[in-house]
Amino acid sequence: MRNVGVREISKKTGFSPATVSNALNHKRGVNKETAALIMRTAHELGYDRPSRVTHVNFVLARKTGQVLDEGTFHTGVIEGVERAASLQDMSTVFTTLELSDRGTAAKQAHEIIHDSSSAVVLLGTEMAEEDYELFRGSEVPLVVVDGWSDHLFLESIVTSNENSAFRGVSYLIDMGHREIGYVAGSYRIKNFPLRERGYRRAMREANLPINPAFRVEVGTTVNTAYESMRAWLATNPTLPTAFFVENDIMALGCMRAMTERGIKIPEDVSMFGFDDLSFASISNPPLSTVRVPNREMGELAVRTLVDRMREPRSYTSVVHLSTFFVERQSVLCLQNH
Repeated sequence: MRNVGVREISKKTGFSPATVSNALNHKRGVNKETAALIMRTAHELGYDRPSRVTHVNFVLARKTGQVLDEGTFHTGVIEGVERAASLQDMSTVFTTLELSDRGTAAKQAHEIIHDSSSAVVLLGTEMAEEDYELFRGSEVPLVVVDGWSDHLFLESIVTSNENSAFRGVSYLIDMGHREIGYVAGSYRIKNFPLRERGYRRAMREANLPINPAFRVEVGTTVNTAYESMRAWLATNPTLPTAFFVENDIMALGCMRAMTERGIKIPEDVSMFGFDDLSFASISNPPLSTVRVPNREMGELAVRTLVDRMREPRSYTSVVHLSTFFVERQSVLCLQNH
C-alpha cells in the first residue's frame, strides 16, 4: 500500500488540505460531490483508508457468560478479524464489556465510540435490545457480529438462524422422524427464538403436531444442560424420536444425561445441534449439526468496516450468512422402519 498524503490529494484535486482531510475523515461541512471526488482521487492514488484508523477494536459484550464462556464460536470470529485486519495493516485490540455492570459498561462504550483511531467489531451474541443503546451515535465505523438491533440501524452480520433451524428440522423429517422435540436454552439470547421459529415452521409445513410435552428447557452450559435434562428424564417422560437442540453446548450436556440413563443415541433418540463447535465431531456419537461460518463472519466484518470507511453511505445493512450442513452419526434414519 503506497503511503499517500493529504497534500498529494490536495494538489491533484485542487481542494485545500483542510478540506481533503475533512473529507477523508468523514467530517461534516464538506459537500457530497466534493467529498466523493476527493475519495475517488484518493483511491486512484492508492490511499486505502483513513490513516487515523490504526486498529480494529474487537468488543466482546458479555452479559452473563452463560452462552459465550463455553462456546468456541467467538474464537473463530476473532481469528477472522485478526487475519483480515492484518491484511489492512491494522492491529487488533480486545475489549470486554461487562454489560451486567451498567455504569462501567456505559463509560467504556462511550470511550469506544469516540476513539477515532479505531474501527469496532462488536460481538452481539449475548446483547439484548437495550444494550445497543450504549452504541447509539457511534462516531467510529462499527459492525455488529452475531447480533442486531431492532431500534437502531447498525451494520450487522448474522447467522441465518430461522432458515438454518428450518433446514435442520426438515432433515430430521426427511429421515422419517415425526415426533420431534425441541431443546431450548433457559437463557434466551436473540438467536434462540428465531431458531425455534424455524423449528415450528418446518413442523407446520410438514403437517406434524408440535407437542408441548416435547419442549425441554435446559441450562446453556454443558453442566446446567446436563442437570436440567437429567431432572426432566427423572420424571420418566415419553420421548420423541428426535430432538432439535438450540446449540451444540446444550446438545452435549443433554446427550451425557441421556447416555447415563441408558438412552441410546441415535437408536432411542436422535440429536441435532447448531454451531458445529470443535467438540461436535468427537462427541459420542459425533453430532449432526449446522456449521456457522464464524471465521468468515470475522473477516467479512473487517472488510465491511474498510468498505464503509472508503465509501460512507447513508444506509446500513444486515447480512445473513447461511450455514453448512454437517451430517454425522447422531441421527437415525427411520425411513425403512
